[in-house]
Amino acid sequence: MKSRSALYIVLLAFQIVCAVLFVIGFLSTITGWFKINWALYEIIEIAAAIGLLVGAVLGAMMLRRTLKSHDRIEGQLRAASGAFMELLEECFAQWNLTPAEKDVALFAIKGMNTAEIATLRGVSEGTIKAQTNSIYKKAGVSGRAQLLSQFIDELVEMPST
Repeated sequence: MKSRSALYIVLLAFQIVCAVLFVIGFLSTITGWFKINWALYEIIEIAAAIGLLVGAVLGAMMLRRTLKSHDRIEGQLRAASGAFMELLEECFAQWNLTPAEKDVALFAIKGMNTAEIATLRGVSEGTIKAQTNSIYKKAGVSGRAQLLSQFIDELVEMPST
């Protein structure tokens, strides 16, 4: 990995030198500030073209690698999300939560407050408070933070597939 990074740095430096030489050659043609003979000017242009081509190829390679990495990470995230949802369903079943309590528990775990959950479910805040208390009792926890902590602990302890 380090040798690959070093190679990229060297090639980037080569591109920068080529770009600088190209600009100097261009300025010498327009302004006449720098006197460069035609053979050196042609070499500079060839080096600049090679630098641009190398940069384009390296850019494409790095983009390809980045997209592969992105796809791999996205797949891992989907798997983790799926594992978390499976864990939620298992715990909800273990605790014998009603369908309404499952919804409330999921909203609570997502970080919504009692008023937001009540609005989403179309019920009173008192109903949500009663349901959350029932959820906490069935889960053997004293509050929302412990409920979330329990899920995180179990998710971390899950064997990887």
